[in-house]
Amino acid sequence: MFDDLNDLYQEVILDHCKKPRNFHEIAAATCSAQGHNPLCGDQLKLFLVMDADTITDISFVGSGCCISKASASLLTEFAKGKTKAAVERMFAEVHDMITTGKVAANAGKLAVFAGVYKYPSRVKCAILAWHAIMSALKEGGGAVSTESEAA
Repeated sequence: MFDDLNDLYQEVILDHCKKPRNFHEIAAATCSAQGHNPLCGDQLKLFLVMDADTITDISFVGSGCCISKASASLLTEFAKGKTKAAVERMFAEVHDMITTGKVAANAGKLAVFAGVYKYPSRVKCAILAWHAIMSALKEGGGAVSTESEAA
């Protein structure tokens, strides 16, 4: 059973890596943020279109490892249509899941990253897009790095 679950998780990550969702720039973005993971070399830029406190559209561009790209892809799918508060709550849950392996009840597809905690060098890859969206939502954008994230 555990191997089947690992296979499924790997399948989802590989699918989102090879065919990332929402992978394009949004010219009319109301805010954006850049993220960089110096450990792995991952780089991305998130674009958000906000209507009051709701994310009506979101996308990303960039390059990086499979986990980083899949995490950004799954983040965009999760965040579209969500409020700023909902994304902030999910950031805390995803961060906890990625660093401890504890899956949040409402994680949905994001649960594929629960096993990342077993590979400390990959934690920064999986959380990069999440730090970027938090920057975009809090400060309206800017650059973030995973340098301070525990490895």
